[in-house]
Amino acid sequence: MFGSLKKLARNLRVPTVQEREMAYLNDSIDRYDFEYRQRQVDQGLFRKPL
Repeated sequence: MFGSLKKLARNLRVPTVQEREMAYLNDSIDRYDFEYRQRQVDQGLFRKPL
């Protein structure tokens, strides 16, 4: 029973800012895209309030 509750809680967890930034950077296609995305992250793209 507790195993299913843990699994449910894990699936409902919201990713952290660092996890979202890393996922965004990992989706880059090439070096230039990565550098562009890195500049966006450095400028605070994910740090702004929703």
